[in-house]
Amino acid sequence: MKRVLSSLIASLSVVGLALGFVFFSASLTPSLMPRSFLVQGALSGVSAAVGYLFGVVLTWLWHYLQLPIPKTPPVVVKAAVVVFGLVLSIVFLWQAAGWQNSIRDLWHMPPLDSAEPYKLAAVAGVVFLVAVLLGRLFRLTVLWTSDWLSRFVPRRVSNVVGGLIAILLFWSVVEGVLLRAALHFIDSSFQKVDALLEDNVPRPTDPARTGSPSSVVGWNGLGRQGRNFIASGPTATDIGAFWKGEARDPIRVYVGLNNADSIEARAKLALQELQRDGAFDRSILVIIVPTGTGWVDPAAMDPLEYLHRGDVASVALQYSYLSSWLSLLVEPEYGSESAKALFREVYGYWTTLPHDKRPKLYLHGLSLGALNSQISADLFDVIADPFQGALWSGPPFESATWRAVTAGRDPQSPAWLPKFRDSSIIRFTNQENQLDIPGAAWGPIRIVYLQYASDAVTFFDAHAFYREPAWMRKPRGPDVTASLRWFPALTMLQLLFDMMIATTSPMGYGHVYAPEHYIDGWVAVTAPAIEPRQIDELKRHFADTAATIEGHD
Repeated sequence: MKRVLSSLIASLSVVGLALGFVFFSASLTPSLMPRSFLVQGALSGVSAAVGYLFGVVLTWLWHYLQLPIPKTPPVVVKAAVVVFGLVLSIVFLWQAAGWQNSIRDLWHMPPLDSAEPYKLAAVAGVVFLVAVLLGRLFRLTVLWTSDWLSRFVPRRVSNVVGGLIAILLFWSVVEGVLLRAALHFIDSSFQKVDALLEDNVPRPTDPARTGSPSSVVGWNGLGRQGRNFIASGPTATDIGAFWKGEARDPIRVYVGLNNADSIEARAKLALQELQRDGAFDRSILVIIVPTGTGWVDPAAMDPLEYLHRGDVASVALQYSYLSSWLSLLVEPEYGSESAKALFREVYGYWTTLPHDKRPKLYLHGLSLGALNSQISADLFDVIADPFQGALWSGPPFESATWRAVTAGRDPQSPAWLPKFRDSSIIRFTNQENQLDIPGAAWGPIRIVYLQYASDAVTFFDAHAFYREPAWMRKPRGPDVTASLRWFPALTMLQLLFDMMIATTSPMGYGHVYAPEHYIDGWVAVTAPAIEPRQIDELKRHFADTAATIEGHD
């Protein structure tokens, strides 16, 4: 084993090693999320492998163009590169904890004493070696394919075609076949397991509650996320005690994947349950698109129910068990048909009701739910009888509407907090209430995007591979470190890892949205009869209880 490892190291490209060390070192600089040594080690290992790949490609191109080769002995050059690379790595590792603390300080997190460099380097080394071995496998595939094709076509043609075939083969296996198949298998497996799981959430006995013996929606079919959504949330007693007055029990409807066999059947079931529960007699009705796992964020819905003293009905339809970031990378359209079907059923019935006797209709979604909620309603279908508004939080980078609005913003406004046209339809906010815009008046539809500048699910940008994202320019968001720098290719990798760990941030940063920040959004969208003093009291109430809210994106 030692001989094989020595042989592998001896065969490494000199230019590849040089760029690998540079990429490893630069990967230690901060991005949006603070990282543990394990996450940083994985990122640094992948980054070093990408740098090595660039070096190998440059070396091949140099030889292919028959450019002059330096006469310095390769052993001497490689030794110099290794020494330089180790010194550079040590210098950057020494600063790594400080860079991570530049984020943690902004987020009011305890500082790191050390970046645990030995553990970090060990993880990075393992990841780098695995990546190099996969690269060698790819090279062998190219050579074998090229040799076989050279029997029928000229060698240069066979080289090009062999390389393209190998790329297509590896891409289809990793992304197109294996990954998608694995995700679909995991999703369907979770659905079957969830149907069998029993938790400690008791079945409601109140006939008006979804999942009760009187409900048209089966309790067991709701799944873990659905049962938690139905069983949690404030009661009329809780809300009344806070306001020191009368309140109503909010209506919550949820239909899980195991409640019916098709999207259409689940959407119709949701409408039947809304009608049975009297949801259309409430003043507020919210169509929720949950996250990829089926989770509905209590930090979003609980404050709304308090704001309107329980006179709120909401409905959600599950479409997956996968984490949102996985679906975003592989199948961003996941859940769109489910969101459209639910909106079609609810909106279709809502439009048949007298305007003065029906609830105000709103849309809501977090993360992948925000993406799918945005495409659930076609403007041309609703313009004659529009819903009243929407609150979308953590809109993913794949959101077409969000991208178009951000790109068309007032150029004087930053990309992380855009101002769009006259702000009569769409406004943006973050940790501080940014929705009271002087001189702006709301139109018939009110749409609010709640987003944090540190949310990589929103601000991941594949184009960061070759250009600096607009949100990195000054002035930056209040929760983004000034130490963040753009590096070609590397910044995209950092943001990719940030996106994967975005839900591990403390509440109020990253992809974990705080209830007190939702309050400003809901006040702007739904315009409740409430005084500023009461809004502040409600924010303090939820800030005190926010630690008990658990995320499941």
